[in-house]
Amino acid sequence: MAILRGGRRIGGFDIRLGIPRDKSLDNVQGDERLKRVQGPTKESTIGRMMAAVAQGEGFARPNRFMVDFILPSGVKDDSIANVLTEKRRSTLDGELAKNTEIQRGLRAYVDSVDMPGRNLDTVDFKTYGPKRSIVNGHSFGGEITMSVYCDKYLRQRSFFEMWQKAAFDQGSNNVHFYDEYTGGLRIYQLGAFAGNADRDRIAYGVELFECFPKTISAVSYSHGDNDTIQKISVVLAYRNWINITMDENGSYTTGGGYQKPVVIGAEKGFIGGLLDKLPPELRRAGRDVVNTIRTKVPIGAVTGGKVFPPLF
Repeated sequence: MAILRGGRRIGGFDIRLGIPRDKSLDNVQGDERLKRVQGPTKESTIGRMMAAVAQGEGFARPNRFMVDFILPSGVKDDSIANVLTEKRRSTLDGELAKNTEIQRGLRAYVDSVDMPGRNLDTVDFKTYGPKRSIVNGHSFGGEITMSVYCDKYLRQRSFFEMWQKAAFDQGSNNVHFYDEYTGGLRIYQLGAFAGNADRDRIAYGVELFECFPKTISAVSYSHGDNDTIQKISVVLAYRNWINITMDENGSYTTGGGYQKPVVIGAEKGFIGGLLDKLPPELRRAGRDVVNTIRTKVPIGAVTGGKVFPPLF
């Protein structure tokens, strides 16, 4: 609503002038408020915390992970396919895949896994005053637990059973060489990246060395568990692990901080650009004239103003 308003009809145009009460929308693109950084100011405590979170591009999610298995030399490519007898395998009609295929499929069946930790071993030292803890080495937990979903053939359990069979001979009970049954395991933290259309990409990863399935849990059955998916728990022993991104590549992506928004104005043509330079009191009248011309010219009259000559 204008403070003072008046108008006159000249020809086919209604020319109205007035003094507006509010000029806050006269130059929306130049509004300083749109140039502010999202969130509180970085000088405040909460602002610095939000800036730190934004630099890491959000928080890691415990359900965004992937596991890769590196099998030992004692597990052959066709050993999984030979778990069942020829007669029983023919019944499956080719459903039981080879080791490499199950190895890839296990990524989707891993329900949960523990990423291992690391300890610094210390000894107490004291000469005078409070004692000091001096690092004299480092150690690892040595075991992690993994929960795995099973399909109706329990092929995932067969996978770990064959891995265990690489460690001993079931007929003679002889134990095989260490290198024949120890493999590796890679655990990845995943995250969505804007540069990859928000698809998951590896953001962090560890590799465990000299792994083998030490314990495979029993499979429990119950008539009351009608809607429950069968799972097995596997305890994997390992010797040590490294941070793949840090210890091998030497660097990793940390992301960026807050980004200032960019306000993009509409394409108004040459005439529209000139109208924006007029005082606010005359700008509306000029736009009414231009809109009328758009619908009166031959092309605009046919298209209802949707198609009009250039410069408008």
